[in-house]
Amino acid sequence: MEGAKIFQQLVRNSDIVIENFRPQVKYKLGLDYDTLFDINPAIILASISGFGQDGPYKDRPGFDQVAQGMSGLMSITGEPGAGPMRVGIPLADLSAGLFAAQGILLALYERMSSGKGQWVQTSLLQSQIFMLDFQAARYAMNGEIPEQAGNNHPTSIPTGVFKTKDGFINIAASGEAIWQKLAIALGHAEWISEPEFSTAQARSQNRSKLGDKIDECTKTKTTSDWIAILNDDGVPCGPIYSIDEMFADPQIRHLQISQSVINSQSTGIPVLTQPLSLSRTPSTLDKAAPLIGEHTDKILNELGYEQSEINHLRENKHI
Repeated sequence: MEGAKIFQQLVRNSDIVIENFRPQVKYKLGLDYDTLFDINPAIILASISGFGQDGPYKDRPGFDQVAQGMSGLMSITGEPGAGPMRVGIPLADLSAGLFAAQGILLALYERMSSGKGQWVQTSLLQSQIFMLDFQAARYAMNGEIPEQAGNNHPTSIPTGVFKTKDGFINIAASGEAIWQKLAIALGHAEWISEPEFSTAQARSQNRSKLGDKIDECTKTKTTSDWIAILNDDGVPCGPIYSIDEMFADPQIRHLQISQSVINSQSTGIPVLTQPLSLSRTPSTLDKAAPLIGEHTDKILNELGYEQSEINHLRENKHI
């Protein structure tokens, strides 16, 4: 009860509460929106669950990979016929957090006129399905079931990974104009008029044959050679990096994608910076994220607790 009392004190003077419990847990703990609203009508509650706040799966525990599988993402990832494959990052976790943040910003903006908070909800499953983008739209609009395409783009052809003399390269020749530039840059302007490759539909039907022909060309030069040639000719392309190679790239360094911040032990920690910039109010990283419980005493002091009371709360595991 002591912990709940402290939480309620914090809610009275807070703007936002964020939770990612299974839906029923918040009601048991007294963290549900109606309870918070009674304490502070301006409060915004953001809830991130596995499958939504209601419905037949609402009480199931959620996990990123489970959402990847249920969303259909794993059915369209990987090589054709090789079985389902997860993507290399927790995409459902990340996108759910981003969508929750967007919802919070919308609720804060609306509160400027209404003076009232509201309940913002998202889930791993909803967020992951939204991130399917055109792959989900292919089925929703046309009944087309997307399949695995490996390193090839499922609809823009030729777009994919091709072999070079010393590795691999990504080439994205989407649309007629860029396709024609690619054919010319590879030294095969005749491909443009060949019936097998002259239209987008023809290139789709003959994807494997066209890919083999491009491979035969790209294997004659190094990746860096082709990047210079194709970029000069206006064909989107790029290297395929390992993580360490990515951080060493001159453009990545120019973007200052990593920055050192100081933690509470006065130790510098390299972290990723924000992937956006604002012209008038640029973002900076001032300090590292706090350790768990690092600011507990300070916050309780601000609420009026004496140190002896804080010690009592800690000894009795209320905090």
